[in-house]
Amino acid sequence: MLIMSAVIVSPLNAAEKEPSRFDRFFTEGTMRINLQHCGDATSEEYFLEDIVRDSYWGGSKKYLIDTLGYGFQHLRVYDAATDSLIYSRGYCTIFNEWQATPQAQTTRKSYPESVILPYPKAAVRVEITARDKSRNEKRIFSHTIDPSDYQIVRPQERYETFDVIYNRPSDKAIDIAILSEGYTADQKELFEQNCREFAEAILSFSPFKENRRRFNFRAVWVPSKESGVSMPGENYWRNTALGARFYTFYSERYQIVNDFRRVRQVAAAVPYDYIYILSNSQKYGGGGIYNFYGISSAADPSNHLKVYVHEFAHLFMGLADEYVGGAEEGLYDLSVEPWEENITTLKEFDKKAWSRMIDDKTPVPTPAEKRYENTLGVFEGGGYNEKGIYRPAMKCLMNSFGGVEEFCPVCKAALSKTIRTLSE
Repeated sequence: MLIMSAVIVSPLNAAEKEPSRFDRFFTEGTMRINLQHCGDATSEEYFLEDIVRDSYWGGSKKYLIDTLGYGFQHLRVYDAATDSLIYSRGYCTIFNEWQATPQAQTTRKSYPESVILPYPKAAVRVEITARDKSRNEKRIFSHTIDPSDYQIVRPQERYETFDVIYNRPSDKAIDIAILSEGYTADQKELFEQNCREFAEAILSFSPFKENRRRFNFRAVWVPSKESGVSMPGENYWRNTALGARFYTFYSERYQIVNDFRRVRQVAAAVPYDYIYILSNSQKYGGGGIYNFYGISSAADPSNHLKVYVHEFAHLFMGLADEYVGGAEEGLYDLSVEPWEENITTLKEFDKKAWSRMIDDKTPVPTPAEKRYENTLGVFEGGGYNEKGIYRPAMKCLMNSFGGVEEFCPVCKAALSKTIRTLSE
């Protein structure tokens, strides 16, 4: 499950890609800004809680300015002295998804969140902008931070960690932090086994398997008091380390953790670009939100390996769900082109790389007929909508799992682009 919108930024110039730019503005470590994301269906704002200095920076030291243009939210960091943009990232949130629910029409609500950036050497101005589903953007948070402020928190908690797969230094790799959820103290060996299964599952699908040497996987072990994951719709509640639960927004299979601050706090035990949570549950389901986190059941006996890859694709570069139905059916404004690479409303389809990958003889839109079963085209039905949104192929891991063993060419191309961008 996932929702997102676009943020367009200027292309990255050569000077901004030089490692010396990182050394000029940043030092080792991460600045973590803890926030409350609040509002209703038509409004949102952030409230500052505290600022934390974590030990590691796991991100690229070259790719500092976001050029991908993905996400509902966008973090921008400016050097306070020169007002120059020195870091930015797009992302999405649970709050964004909640805004599309009926409850948001009548209720104001808040979700705990946090954003991170390389630890700055001098004062910075941190801004967060938000886009609605029609891609209208506004600034909703601005705060100037002195990195030498003694009120900045130094975390005291320590967590046990271990390498699952290590290939190269963090600034030249895509680092995945794997967190334990719903494993009791005597289930550590089970978690270690599940971590290996997760990593190998991701690396068994193209284009990840061709880029295996670009990824590191590290695990953070946090035992829970009780085994399993909460299922509110079945009156089944567990006392777990991160508080994961199914039935998100009354969707049975949608599993999330509400408190993203807690997730960041645990993940900070290792260098990371992305966070994935393995929950000790046999129930089918999970969730993945762009540049936020992914989660899925590690003990599901049916399709958990494909669920890993599907949710990771949401997390990693914001691929959209290509299936029809679900609580998010009203998520997209059908009068505008969605930013996701693998769905279109045909409003600005010519701007997508996908439009140039289709054979001239293939009709657009493309009928969902057997003769086009293995053809790259534009098939109606996707983004939870039966009408008005189109997907690239009749079969893809972003659509369904039955008899499907790979991503479609459009999804593969988009994933490959992101892998190259983040691991150069």
